[in-house]
Amino acid sequence: MQKTCAIIGAGPAGMASAIRMANKGYQVTVFEANQQAGGKLTQSEEKGYRFDMGPSVFTMPSLVDELFIESGKNPRDYYNYLSLDPVYRYFYEDGTRIVAYKSPSKFADEIAEKTTENKQTVLHFLKNVERNYRLTAEIFLYHSLHKARNFFTWRVAKGLLNFGKLGAFKTMNQENEQAFKDPRVVQLFNRYATYNGSSPYEAPATLNVIPHLEINLGAFIPAGGMYSITKALVALGNDLSVNYQYNSKVTEIIIESKKAKGVKVNGEIHHFDCVVSNMDVYNTYKYLLPNISKPLKTLNQPKSSSAIIFYWGIKKSFSELGLHNIFFSNQYEAEFDSIFHQKKPFSDPTIYVNISSKKNKDDAPEGCENWFTMINAPHNDGQTNWDEMIAQTKEAVIEKINRNLKTDIRPFIEVEMIWEPRKIEQITSSAFGAIYGNSSNNKFAAFLRHANFSSEIKDLYFCGGSVHPGPSIPLCMLSAKIMSDCVV
Repeated sequence: MQKTCAIIGAGPAGMASAIRMANKGYQVTVFEANQQAGGKLTQSEEKGYRFDMGPSVFTMPSLVDELFIESGKNPRDYYNYLSLDPVYRYFYEDGTRIVAYKSPSKFADEIAEKTTENKQTVLHFLKNVERNYRLTAEIFLYHSLHKARNFFTWRVAKGLLNFGKLGAFKTMNQENEQAFKDPRVVQLFNRYATYNGSSPYEAPATLNVIPHLEINLGAFIPAGGMYSITKALVALGNDLSVNYQYNSKVTEIIIESKKAKGVKVNGEIHHFDCVVSNMDVYNTYKYLLPNISKPLKTLNQPKSSSAIIFYWGIKKSFSELGLHNIFFSNQYEAEFDSIFHQKKPFSDPTIYVNISSKKNKDDAPEGCENWFTMINAPHNDGQTNWDEMIAQTKEAVIEKINRNLKTDIRPFIEVEMIWEPRKIEQITSSAFGAIYGNSSNNKFAAFLRHANFSSEIKDLYFCGGSVHPGPSIPLCMLSAKIMSDCVV
């Protein structure tokens, strides 16, 4: 008889897990609480403007393509993507503007022209982060950290032997200040800590491998926007007979004799041979496994940052902006202190503006732009004045953009939607609205992420950004792979 698998949540990792489990011969049912798949990788439309609501930077597309190839399908029959050049545009308060070109050499030329750094310093740094990625990937990304057998390979041994070179005992900022003299360049590379919701002043320099994925390997944009990834993965799942059930909130994982036996949905119990949770691991234990002993050391780790995002329909086009734009705070360290220690958005926030209509013209009316305008914010830690903080943040964001672009965007905002920590928690089940699960603000954080399987409950597995190896679309794809490799 064909074995069955329940997957809780249709986020990127849940969709990828459904595909992998179907390819292992399981009859798969995905239970999604919302009315559509995607989790944070979803979309919204308003008055002719289309917005990707969550992830907006696409790297390592081969990890998504792999799902189709291993299913015997051509990924280009489901979705397509383009390489970006340039990738980012950076704006500083002193008037400096740096364009991050696709070519590392051209990017290094740009930095040398706009700052006091020289080209070779930048290229040397990028070479080092590539080396460190190759040393760490086998340890931290591609295999479970929680299976002893995975440590007995030459690649893992080589990484462990070189552990002292990986910056685990320095912060990102400390290593970047040693590499560069110009504070603008330090700030540019420090920002990669935010890719997993951490502070460069506390997170280990090991995270400096992140720019390798974007700068050395390149960044991309899917045709039709990021949501086209969701549509492609659902379509592939459907072709593999995955059963998606929407508006189906799982309220309990059924455990009998220390074995996962099924899930309860809308008061009805459904029996399965194994259960995979793509729900935030903290909330999985809190709400779905209330009577099970909890791994408190893991669950009580400090949470990542969250975000306040303004989705603005702008009835004007700005030629100086590209697809990805960063307006840097002039007080970067104080910004992270405000987020992680004072638990409030900073008064001079760093702003990320993503404008997908720069590449996908159908995402906004002609002559207009769809602005995904985001700042890093604290997670929801019981603050009682969120509405006031969001209103203050909106004013600070508008003033900063106006100051940098020498304009006034207020009269051009004709559509506005807002996501903030409380709403993120409500819609995506991210505990405390922390987008990235646990933060990486200590050198052991990578080892303290929850495993992709339960060591206490047989046939219970985990995937997604809150467990190993971490957040982002590439890592969610890898978490699904690691999870499926753990299935007995």
